[in-house]
Amino acid sequence: MMPYERLEADAVLATAQRLQARIEARFPQRNLGRVAERLVAVASDVERAAARSVPIRVLRVAGLVVIGILVAGSITSLVAVLVELVRTSGSALAWLSALETIINDVVYVGIAVIFLWLLPGHLERRRILGELHRLRSLAHVIDMHQLTKDPERLAAAFRPTAETVEVGLSPIEMANYLDYCSELLSLVAKTAAVYAERSTDPAVLATISDVENLTTGMARKIWQKLGLVPGVGSRPANPAD
Repeated sequence: MMPYERLEADAVLATAQRLQARIEARFPQRNLGRVAERLVAVASDVERAAARSVPIRVLRVAGLVVIGILVAGSITSLVAVLVELVRTSGSALAWLSALETIINDVVYVGIAVIFLWLLPGHLERRRILGELHRLRSLAHVIDMHQLTKDPERLAAAFRPTAETVEVGLSPIEMANYLDYCSELLSLVAKTAAVYAERSTDPAVLATISDVENLTTGMARKIWQKLGLVPGVGSRPANPAD
């Protein structure tokens, strides 16, 4: 593929690392930096998996070798049985017995071939779905961090209650915080999308789409909040980082 037509895992990882550094520089005492750290860890796992898919390739080659041995052994056995029957002029009963044995061998070898052929893809799918589950959980953690960041508490008419959570953020800091949450959600979706570059498995692609829809819905809530932050409105939340 031509440059800029493919989502590269190392570029996503570099962006996640840069975002983590920006968050920790602006909010060193907040746990949002630790969430970004976890995203970097997941993106790093994805980048390593994209850089070397040797285990799956080795398993696929080994499976093909075993399939070849099974098929060759079955053909050899079939030919040997037929030659023996022809040489000894076997009776009809002998031919029926040989036919039953041949059918059983073909069925068992066929099952083994299908299993060995599908095994690498099954293992890769299970691994990718596990990583996508981590990303889905991370998206919910990010969403939890922005729940109490309500712009209404910055209004002059706001009156806190005994249960009000003190966020300790100025309007511009809250806008920065919400904007970082939005960026984290976007990178969660981009990290998931990296798998779409290497897999055509329907289950994997459907899960990636679910993660993208989830993060888009969460980010939409954040954008609505950003538009209500006093003094910020719809302008970019982050000045020069």
